[in-house]
Amino acid sequence: MSAARPGTAGATRTCPHCKATILESAAVCPACRGHLRYEAPAETAAAKFSPLQVEGTIQAPEEHAFEYTMVVAIRNERGEEIGRHVVGVGALFPGESRSFSVTVEAKPVPAGKRRTRH
Repeated sequence: MSAARPGTAGATRTCPHCKATILESAAVCPACRGHLRYEAPAETAAAKFSPLQVEGTIQAPEEHAFEYTMVVAIRNERGEEIGRHVVGVGALFPGESRSFSVTVEAKPVPAGKRRTRH
């Protein structure tokens, strides 16, 4: 869980549905999409934005199968790894393909919830 105090930017909690670690401010769990509290659709849509979206497809060569591991790593401004997670693993056989999409969802933090850095 986060070192941030409850009610501040970056504070986390556990989703009661899937047990994923999520932002305390989330109205919907990004992992299981379970609703955690009511939030007006207009408020949600206007505030969210995606500063990063990456999509790609891999295809198995016709000669042989291969295995894959999808890893997501997060680094801070100094290049230090602060999070690393295996998202999925699998195998592709000749003629098969997999598509992958990575999206970072963001929303502004109200002024009263910001924390100061020391």
